Amino acid sequence: MLDVQNIHKAYAGFQLDGVSFQAENGDYYVILGPSGAGKTLLLEILAGLISPDDGQILIDGRDITDDRIQSRPMGLVFQDLAVFPHMSVRDNIAYPLKIKRIGKKETDQRVMEQADLLEIGHLLSRRPQSLSGGELQRVALARTLVRNPRFLLLDEPLASLDISLKQGLRSLLRKINRSGQTIIHVTHDYEEALVLATKVAVMHDGRIVQMGPADEVFHHPGSEFAARFTGIRNYFPARLYREQERQYAELENGMLLRLITDETEGQGFVLLRGEDVFISLDNLPTSATNQFKGTIIDVSPYPYGFEVLVDIGFPVYARITRESLQSLSLRAGREIWVSFKAANVRFVRV
Repeated sequence: MLDVQNIHKAYAGFQLDGVSFQAENGDYYVILGPSGAGKTLLLEILAGLISPDDGQILIDGRDITDDRIQSRPMGLVFQDLAVFPHMSVRDNIAYPLKIKRIGKKETDQRVMEQADLLEIGHLLSRRPQSLSGGELQRVALARTLVRNPRFLLLDEPLASLDISLKQGLRSLLRKINRSGQTIIHVTHDYEEALVLATKVAVMHDGRIVQMGPADEVFHHPGSEFAARFTGIRNYFPARLYREQERQYAELENGMLLRLITDETEGQGFVLLRGEDVFISLDNLPTSATNQFKGTIIDVSPYPYGFEVLVDIGFPVYARITRESLQSLSLRAGREIWVSFKAANVRFVRV
């Protein structure tokens, strides 16, 4: 287990202020926050590139705070990748083993294992200049994983990739995690956290403002910042399928949502903004193809109005103005109709 305790680091105009969290073996731990929150600085401290002013880093109870980089069971993949341009892909991956003077036979075996895992065996003789962004990312991952790190540290690994490449690398990262690799991944993109994380820590101005299981953090933000930054509260595991010319998302309880997407069939998540959920007292004529009768569970203040939680066979949050709340006399226990357009339902592949 990785146990980060009360880490402080001060610079002019910024500081990490008592950062603490725990990552269990096998976790996919995403540290989520805006640019400038201190996420990359925290990774560099974990990796041993920077020393904290105060605090401890423990692994299975052993203090590694002052250990050298080379003796830490950490593998850090930088955002800029830092792949060596003058080396082949094979030599890039083998480089950490060469530094440790690992024998050629074992080196070749471990390089091939990582090349197979990351599906880059056909690229081993190529130079980095001839590779795509997604291929370079896989090479950087392979070069780090070949050392067999206990903890894989990822600094915004998907930030520079287009949508199609992101999807492939997300699947790869999940595969690596399922193989038993513990991952600490920092990002500003809540969709990455949504799709990948088993646990999430929300970071703001050098502090962790909320942490816990991903489902808990996204559905129950503990502060105004966490609520705003995690954004969408309506997200549901779903299976996308097509029937004739229509697309449907089947939720885990069997309910169907109409949506419009170019995504291929398969598993993923449905996302729906609370602002796109319309509430009415009756089943009114509407162009929205998703219409459900439900019961209000709760009404709570929101920074720009109110949030209404409605049970329509699954819990859905609608965000409305004070005027709408008063004119419709909305309250817990009241039966209402909920509707939203297929175009407003987003599907994210895993």
